[in-house]
Amino acid sequence: MADLLSHVLIAYAVLTITSWLVDELTRRWVAVGMGGAAIPDLVKIDIVLDDRLIEQALNIPFSYAPISSLAGVLLIAGIITLLFTHNRRRVYTLLVAGGVLSLVVDGLRAYADGHASFWLYPIWWRPPTPSLYVTADPRVLAGTLVVAVAVALADQYLVTANTPE
Repeated sequence: MADLLSHVLIAYAVLTITSWLVDELTRRWVAVGMGGAAIPDLVKIDIVLDDRLIEQALNIPFSYAPISSLAGVLLIAGIITLLFTHNRRRVYTLLVAGGVLSLVVDGLRAYADGHASFWLYPIWWRPPTPSLYVTADPRVLAGTLVVAVAVALADQYLVTANTPE
């Protein structure tokens, strides 16, 4: 759960800072991008619904792993976008931006063999990772929380206070 929360907080911080430069990116749209950051973590649905159960029901090979990849983000963002009636292009763009940001952050974490997961699926290449952090480390969540709070405070008191009405 800390991994999901970290992804959403990082998306919040990056998109909020971007909103300072792009007038059309309001808080409402930042929230859509934050939702996109959760898309790669949908792979954890395996905890609730085992992929072997789906494999047996459909009688075809099945895996949730591609959800946590670029192709999975593009596909699921497209499906979510269909739920919107207006501004679909902006919704899709922000969902993909949040999802890609989440994948990039995942690409920086430590893996035993020094290579990230197959997040460029369907390209079967595992890029090297700088192994900057371990997902289970509580300091990662604490650090992202501190950054998100600092951005929220700056947005509330420095940026929003100085914008003309």
